[in-house]
Amino acid sequence: MSRKPKRAEPPEAGAEPLRDEELAPITAMMSSRLMVLANLLKRGAILRYKRLTGLSSVEFGLVASLGRRPPMSVVRLAEAVGMDKGQISRALAVLVSRKLVAKAVNPRDNREVLISLTRSGLAAHDAIVAGAQERNQRLLEQLDRGEIEMLLDHIDRLTRKAEAMLAVEKELG
Repeated sequence: MSRKPKRAEPPEAGAEPLRDEELAPITAMMSSRLMVLANLLKRGAILRYKRLTGLSSVEFGLVASLGRRPPMSVVRLAEAVGMDKGQISRALAVLVSRKLVAKAVNPRDNREVLISLTRSGLAAHDAIVAGAQERNQRLLEQLDRGEIEMLLDHIDRLTRKAEAMLAVEKELG
């Protein structure tokens, strides 16, 4: 007779967080904590933008990246969002069918297709930006201006260091 393993109960709201010495070594590291924060923010954003615009995470990422910019090629869009062209092409097909994105041949190179937001796409973009600004404000409301500036400075410094560390890993590759 097999028994199902008991599901782990989520921590109660307001429960005391585990102390560093109670965490597994990897989860106590700053990089792991930042990834947990980033994943929580991403999951919340996905739920919000799905509710506000009906877009999947890939779709709202494309709408946000296209933004209020001049039309861009699929290749350039793929570079901007860090995804492969196939995945982007599938999401663009959905966005075109929903009339959020328009495709046009590049007048300077008829082999290239340029992508831009339609009026409806711009409205979705503006809803995404407004939602992001509101989420950002709520996230930072517990910090004063000096703490926010210090936090952003630290994040920028850590990002530059992480980029350098990535470059080294790629060279050793």
